[in-house]
Order: sequence, then structure tokens, then C-alpha cells
Amino acid sequence: MPKSLLSRLKNKLVIGLALGGLVFIGLSLYSDFNKLLESFRSFHWAFAPLLLVLSFSNYIIRFFKWDYYLKVLKIHLPKRDSAVCFFTGLVMTISPGKMGEVLKSYFLKQLNGTPFSVSAPIVVAERLTDFLALVILCAGGIFVATFSREVWAIVIVVIFIASFLIVIGSRKLSLGIISLMERWGPIAKIGHKLRAAYESTYAMVRFRHLLVATLLSVAAWFCECCGLYVTLLSFQGNSGILLVTFIYALSTMAGAITMLPGGLGATEVSMAALIAKMADVAKNDAIAATLIIRAATLWFAVLVGAVVLIASQKRFEKVGEYFEEGLKE
Repeated sequence: MPKSLLSRLKNKLVIGLALGGLVFIGLSLYSDFNKLLESFRSFHWAFAPLLLVLSFSNYIIRFFKWDYYLKVLKIHLPKRDSAVCFFTGLVMTISPGKMGEVLKSYFLKQLNGTPFSVSAPIVVAERLTDFLALVILCAGGIFVATFSREVWAIVIVVIFIASFLIVIGSRKLSLGIISLMERWGPIAKIGHKLRAAYESTYAMVRFRHLLVATLLSVAAWFCECCGLYVTLLSFQGNSGILLVTFIYALSTMAGAITMLPGGLGATEVSMAALIAKMADVAKNDAIAATLIIRAATLWFAVLVGAVVLIASQKRFEKVGEYFEEGLKE
């Protein structure tokens, strides 16, 4: 009997779950566990549904971005199927750099035969516009933040993104690089796929498409910034919305840059440290707030993705083989 898609993904998910457990244990050991429990008890749990609504709003807006990119690449898919592809991909949020979300491309391959090399660049474009959005959100709060070495993270990200856009935006330069790569034996065999991937990427980073997608990303991630703001209301820190936005966006970027599954570890440590330092919140309260908002954002996304995956996995029997063995076009 062939393995189900969920069973094929199980090992990849277990790694993320195990790392998440280690992060919780590490933060608990760093703080006084009994005081941490007191912080959890002091949190106004009536806010929890609002946190989930704000997080789900993030997913909905990002779905519209995904669907917009499908239209840019002229990939025709009914809204319902598009939604299944996107929300199932959330289960791979705890993959390194979220690149496991290319699972969506495997679904597209089975649904309408879209080549993987054509649709996979959507994930790259999603991450790029997410980074741009986080930089913009950081910029909004940087004026109320204490200037320190943390700000250099923004500068590094801006330089990286600008360099990427310059290269991708020049067809002559990019195609020249691909031509040079094709001279190397192993790459020569997939040269046509690289060119297809580049054409998709080039279409998505055209100014109008980049602007629309980035604005959607700003709205999406601001929802989660608001979630942290609501969380900190329970701990009575000096946390205006601009400062909280800076903290959430910067720590999210810090986690993403590490390429760890879901940014686990780096995001939590940097967020807790920034909350304690900049929002004038006690260490145990800062850690509690961090764990609460990560549960309502990262782990809620994984849960939503898992529910949609379980509901739809029988429809996508071949996707497990594609994802585990690699797509053969």
C-alpha cells in the first residue's frame, strides 16, 4: 500500500516539532519556570481568539498574494483549488526558510500539469516580498527604537534584496549567468528549467507586480504585529504599536535569515530580548509573551495546514512521491 502524503512528510514535520520543543525547554530553563508559569497565568486569555483571528487574517491576505502570482504567470486554477494549495503549504511553515512551501508547486503539477520550474519561483517571490514588507514595517518603528547593532540586520537585508532585484531585473545579466552555468555538465541538463524558472521570477519582480505583492505582504505581517501588541497589553509594557511593529518585524527577519525551520530559536530569542529591552517588560513576561505569540502565529499556521492536508491528501496521491523523490518533468 503506497504511503500517504502525510506519512511522507511526517519526518520533516517531526524535526520542526522537536526543535520547537527544545526552544520551549531552553527558554524555560533560562527563565525561572515557576515565574514563567505565573506570567502565563497573568495573561488575559480572553485575547487568545483575537490573536488567532489576526493570524488567520495574515494567512488570508497572503493567499490573495499567492493567487495574484498565479494570475501573473497565467496559471489557471479555480479559487477553491488555489486555496487548497496555499493553505496546505502552511504545514511546511516549519521548514528551513519556509522553502518547504514548494509543496504548493507539487499540488499544481498534479492539478493542471504546471511544470515545477514555472511555479516554484512563486515561493521565492513570496519570501522576497515578505522580506521587503518586514523591512518597511521595521522602518516604520525604527524612529522610536533605540539605535543599536540590531539595526544593522535591516541594512544587510536591504543590501541583499537590492542586489537580488538588480540581478533578476536585468535579463541580459541573468541570462548570461545562466548561460555560464549551463557550461557545467550537471547544470547543462537542467538549463531549460533554469530559464523557465527565471522567466517566472522576472515576471513577478516587474515593478507593478512587486508593488502589489509587497503591499499585500505589509498588510499581512502588520496583522501579526498587532497580535504581539495585543499580547503585550497583558504585561503592561511600554509598547506603542510602532515599537512593537519594529520588534516583531526585526525578530521575524532574524529568524528567517538563519534558515532554521520556521526561524525557531533565533526568532524567539531575539523577540524576547527585544521585548525585555525596548518595551520595558520583565524577562519572564517577555518570554511568555514571545511563546504565546509564536503559538498563535507559527504553530497555528502549521495546525491550519495540517487540517487542510488531512482533508485533501486522498485527492493528491502522487504529490507524496513528487515531494519525496523530486519532480521528474
